[in-house]
Amino acid sequence: MSGNAVLARDVRRTFPGPDGEAVRAVDGITLQIRSGARTALVGPDGAGKTTFLRMIAGLIRPDSGSIAVLGIDVATDPQAVQDLLGYMPQRFGLYEDLSIQENLDLFADLHGVPRGVRQERFGRLLEMTGLAPFTARPAGKLSGGMKQKLALACTLVRSPDLLILDEPSAGVDPLSRRDLWEILDRLVREERLTLLLSTAYMDEAERCDEVLVLHRGRLLGGGAPADLRVLAAGRTFSAEPPRHMPARELQARLLDAAGLVADAVPRGGQVHFIVEQDSEKQLPGALPAGVVAETRPERLEDAVMVLLRREEPRSEPPAAPPVAVSSGGREGPLVRVRDLTRKFGDFVAVRNTSFDVARGEIFGLLGPNGAGKTTTFRMLCGLLPASGGTIEVAGVNLRTARAQARGRIGYVSQKFALYGNLTVRENLQFFGAAYGLRGKALRGRIDEMLERFGLDPAAKSGILPAGFRQRLAMAAALLHEPDILFLDEPTSGIDPLARRAFWRVITGLAQGGVTVIVTTHFMEEAEYCDRIGIMDAGEMIALGAPEEVRRMADGAGDMNGAFIAIVEAGRRRRDERSAA
Repeated sequence: MSGNAVLARDVRRTFPGPDGEAVRAVDGITLQIRSGARTALVGPDGAGKTTFLRMIAGLIRPDSGSIAVLGIDVATDPQAVQDLLGYMPQRFGLYEDLSIQENLDLFADLHGVPRGVRQERFGRLLEMTGLAPFTARPAGKLSGGMKQKLALACTLVRSPDLLILDEPSAGVDPLSRRDLWEILDRLVREERLTLLLSTAYMDEAERCDEVLVLHRGRLLGGGAPADLRVLAAGRTFSAEPPRHMPARELQARLLDAAGLVADAVPRGGQVHFIVEQDSEKQLPGALPAGVVAETRPERLEDAVMVLLRREEPRSEPPAAPPVAVSSGGREGPLVRVRDLTRKFGDFVAVRNTSFDVARGEIFGLLGPNGAGKTTTFRMLCGLLPASGGTIEVAGVNLRTARAQARGRIGYVSQKFALYGNLTVRENLQFFGAAYGLRGKALRGRIDEMLERFGLDPAAKSGILPAGFRQRLAMAAALLHEPDILFLDEPTSGIDPLARRAFWRVITGLAQGGVTVIVTTHFMEEAEYCDRIGIMDAGEMIALGAPEEVRRMADGAGDMNGAFIAIVEAGRRRRDERSAA
């Protein structure tokens, strides 16, 4: 296959906005996507990635401009294009009451796959995805990673010339992401198909032949990862924090150096950062005494952040002032878990788990899909009763005084759980009243939250960008000044710019004494934590500071590699015990 799989010329698409003004989702994009290549679309929320993919797939029409897909004008003959491609949207519609095999049969029927070729095709897809032993299992009983694999298999029941995937690995763990990419690499190699995907993971974009960076409907830049990295040349540094200073605090100090640092993230016990153009000579004044900045090789993520910061300067909320958190008259761990167990019938989801979390600590709870971390998290929040063991939160036994313990807890769920038809202020008034705040005290707390998180009180909550929705959810959770903040995959589905702003706020809260317990599938976010626990098969298999966990994985260079190594080693040990 040669030439271009997609050729777009001056493509535009608008949608009606909430205030009656048109929103430019795609604003004059011209690009080409090579046949047989892997191409990644990256960019913040609202960049136009999903709209552009849907136009390529013939699901919506551009207002102007043209798109040719596999040599066919998609506006003229969308069905002909759809007959040649596979498209997997962010929320692929599996039928959860049907088995794996029944889902495959249904999608083969929908796509008119001839009976004579189905068995060979199904067999290949089931072998490739590792789902062959589970064909009778209902889709609703699969882990998140297995659902993603089944969704991909259903998309591929016919062999497409172009495969379009919209954030295919969102919400799945590093092991599942690795398995998914092994499948995709094999498909590109063996079936010579063209792969076009959007992703929030820069390591996935790095695996592609070409990366296209979108922002507010426009193409900011594109090219091979090596070519894009040149954009950050000479501007990338690393620094190791002083002893006893968490990497996130050095990161915060660098980010607060106005006009000097464009981006900074904890990584591998250090802080990796990018300076603004021609600002490297000012670096020593921004670093604590004795800390030295060293040059490091630029990464694709650095180049993408350089492009995005040109268009959207940093907009983090102001650093949170110290938070008054009462000790409740007790010293020692704020959260104490002993022999925690949860059963669902005969299935043991969490088995004899014990750990402590100190006041002001950021504790990360990690694990593969189906490991038991979500069940553990829900028990810690008081949303699910334990089958055995004890949980103490701020000195209160969660099993015997759940209502009292909940008053000390703030909770931010993975999915936006506020009222979209209410304004920001109305949401805060509602939740403040639910927490027992009234009158002047409530008004004062609302004003403080609006200022801290940079929120417009009159904005309708349902139309806020994803990053600002998360700010509002955080503000609502903090109104009653809780001792502990629970964050359930808080940055799932939001872009790198919003993730960085979000964690800047978390760092400020921890500095003020708030205890934070967080689950996440972004392993880079584990670097913000004081300690992390990794669960698998309902058991805690690793517990310690990030650098200790990396040492458990024979000094893995990053948390992604450490996570995979620790989980795989734990599974080998379980298999050996079972075989003994």
